Amino acid sequence: MKIVVAVTAASGSLYASLLLEQLAGCGQVEQVALIWSANARAVAEHEGVEMPRHAKIVEYDNDDMFGSPASGSADWDAMVVIPSSVGTVGRVASGVSQTLIERAADVMLKERRRLIFVVRETPLSLIHLRNMTALTEAGAVILPAAPSFYSRPADIRTLCMTVVERVVALLGIEAPHYKWGDC
Repeated sequence: MKIVVAVTAASGSLYASLLLEQLAGCGQVEQVALIWSANARAVAEHEGVEMPRHAKIVEYDNDDMFGSPASGSADWDAMVVIPSSVGTVGRVASGVSQTLIERAADVMLKERRRLIFVVRETPLSLIHLRNMTALTEAGAVILPAAPSFYSRPADIRTLCMTVVERVVALLGIEAPHYKWGDC
């Protein structure tokens, strides 16, 4: 599988870092395209989060509209926007493609490929909800960054992994994860 991972400036960079670790270590994944929004690096730095480096992870500049994820013929299988700002959700929902993140998301929708938005915003306004509804109607999956406590996570990393495990499962990737009744 070839997966696009987009990191926006919403709080929650740890989610992206953990997802990249999971994807890089997975035999089913051959390549990961990593795209940062303009302010995502500053947010990650502020939160003290570093993204893993791995041979499978190739970074693309968000201004590079000729980058591979901008084309449906590049055959990227899926895309995850993690964490996703509601601004990104709104621009994609309205068909705006001024950055590589927005264009890659647009490609996923038009090619009917898996597109997951891990939205990190609260509370949500009616505009946010309508934009998420539009994306859902277009075929995207909205997965709020709402960790679960069933597994009694001992630390923040483990708590955030409950969201990442859901993302990995939605991508159709076989990976160990918590199952109800495991505790």
